[in-house]
Amino acid sequence: MANLILASASPRRAELLRQAGYVFQIRVVGNVGEQLHALPPCGVELLAGEKARSTSKLYSEGVVLGADTVVMLKDEIMGKPRNAEEARAMLRRLSGQKHTVITGVALVDASRPDDEVTDHVKTDVWMRQLQEEEIYNYVRSGHPFDKAGAYGIQGGAAVFVDRLEGCYYNVVGLPLSRVYLMLSSYGIKPSF
Repeated sequence: MANLILASASPRRAELLRQAGYVFQIRVVGNVGEQLHALPPCGVELLAGEKARSTSKLYSEGVVLGADTVVMLKDEIMGKPRNAEEARAMLRRLSGQKHTVITGVALVDASRPDDEVTDHVKTDVWMRQLQEEEIYNYVRSGHPFDKAGAYGIQGGAAVFVDRLEGCYYNVVGLPLSRVYLMLSSYGIKPSF
């Protein structure tokens, strides 16, 4: 069975992989994949591939998993907020709206760098109308700053979401069912 390498600094992705029973190591290469060069879903697949390819160059064997998640409100891409003002503005725009979370996933076999597989998953999320005090308190907590769209459904912002259609884990940052199928094709299985 091949070694699994996660090319992501996201604690949520690592936790999801552990939760699913995968054994892996984490290796992150610099500031790879910080900006979309194409609109989603193609853009997130390209960034996920860029992360996986860059990390795979450090290994002679193993399968590298890269991922990238964005929040789309209509045609607007919402990345990670740079400051409190930007976080509050994002949450105000998401308030009372349906938005789409798209995660691109890529696998690269380090022993065969041309062996790359990419895919993406979309989930629609409906956020209830938020009160200004809720937005202020959530931003003050510090939770929005490392999350696309300025919120984490797995934490305090869970109470902001009325419903979702699609994969919950995709909204957290890694669509586990799709990742399982992709990794299985490389002979990598969880130990559950």
